[in-house]
Amino acid sequence: MAVGARDRYLDLVLPPRIETERLQLRAPVGGDAVAIYDRYGRDPEVTRYLSWRTHTHLDDARAYVATVMADWDDAIAPRRTWTITLRDDDTAVGQIGLLSQGHRMQMGYVLMRALWGHGYVPEAARALVGAALSLPQVHRVWAFCDVENLASARVMEKAGMQREGVLRRWAVHPNVSAVPRDVLAYAIVREV
Repeated sequence: MAVGARDRYLDLVLPPRIETERLQLRAPVGGDAVAIYDRYGRDPEVTRYLSWRTHTHLDDARAYVATVMADWDDAIAPRRTWTITLRDDDTAVGQIGLLSQGHRMQMGYVLMRALWGHGYVPEAARALVGAALSLPQVHRVWAFCDVENLASARVMEKAGMQREGVLRRWAVHPNVSAVPRDVLAYAIVREV
């Protein structure tokens, strides 16, 4: 990275482990690949509105895990991803991450289908939003979802985020279409 490149990204000084009442958010490990593939990476219903294609081979999950592990090893990487596990079981059930964009962070998440509707992602998101907004440089955490993904919109609302509007032709969801689709934008900001 060029001299001064560090200034373009927020130095993510977020902890590799965050605990909530029912969950652990931890830095990913190589062994997560099998659970990711088996539990949600190859599930077309789970991956429908994500920015990556549904996994067709275990190697897809292994490559993903290698990438997010490398981010933790790079002090100035703009992305951090946590594996979501239940507190009494260290097996991956989902992922949640932040992408640094200067004074703001973009959040994304995924959870295995069998655990949908139990409030796990809003719980994880609230913890991550709190950690991010505790950093003096961060003033905004935001996320988006496909306009048809109303379940994800409800997750963001339950996490305390407010809908800000529609971003037209914003994101490609390759499991739906190769054409950029409209998304709902949500955010929570630190009040001055």
